[in-house]
Amino acid sequence: MEDKKNLAFGKMNFILLAIGMAIVILGFILMSSSGSTEQQYNPEIFSALHIKVAPLVTFIGFVSIIVAIIYKSKDKETNEKAE
Repeated sequence: MEDKKNLAFGKMNFILLAIGMAIVILGFILMSSSGSTEQQYNPEIFSALHIKVAPLVTFIGFVSIIVAIIYKSKDKETNEKAE
């Protein structure tokens, strides 16, 4: 039970990390497309979804991961003061 108190991240940190990773994966999925081949040109690769929205979603995911790493729960602060 003592090992649980010494963990670097709390439960909320792991939840926020999982949400951030899911957002990043969603951004990469949005960026992917069928692409163009030598035989056929696909103008969809230059759509706003692939060029603007998907990188923004990915960036938000990375920022949320950073926030999840920096986040310090209030429960841990009160436990440290009580000891």
